[in-house]
Amino acid sequence: MTITLVAPPTGPESALRLRPWRSDDLSALVTAHRDPVLRRYLTRWLADEGAARQWLDEQDAGWAEKRRFSFAVLTGTEGNRPIGHVVVKCGSNGVAEVGYWTAVQARGRGIAARALETATQWALGGQDLVSLTLLDLLHAEDNQASCRVAEKCGYVLLDVPAEPPAFPAGAHRHVRTPVASGLIRTTHR
Repeated sequence: MTITLVAPPTGPESALRLRPWRSDDLSALVTAHRDPVLRRYLTRWLADEGAARQWLDEQDAGWAEKRRFSFAVLTGTEGNRPIGHVVVKCGSNGVAEVGYWTAVQARGRGIAARALETATQWALGGQDLVSLTLLDLLHAEDNQASCRVAEKCGYVLLDVPAEPPAFPAGAHRHVRTPVASGLIRTTHR
């Protein structure tokens, strides 16, 4: 099964498509992970093609096991080359963690917020693969851009975890529960 999520265009920005990562995305993935700003905030960055291939295999396994729903983010202007990533990582008791990044050429255009909101709507009400009631969003405390994206998408800053996972300088934890705020078109194949 392939799932494609669509976020409509906004202002000058074209529609976004979110779809599972594919093996032909390898080059875009490696290129994005060469960015030192991106690597600074990732808990895991991909140093080479071998690491990227392994990561892509893990994403496929996550979909198959219904525990990790990882989407490549694409726009009409960049063709089929992914410019971002958003993921829903399922935990226990209806809780999942979301994460995202955008490639350097996509930053400052609202793409991260649109992709996150699209995946959030899908995770909390637009899918029937797993039952989710709460989404956690963790980011490095000094990543103000990520904090703005979380707030723009209705994720409430809940706390600063005492032992943040993989963020040595501290972290913020934002949360979101189901809300009725619009429709997202989902395509299943």
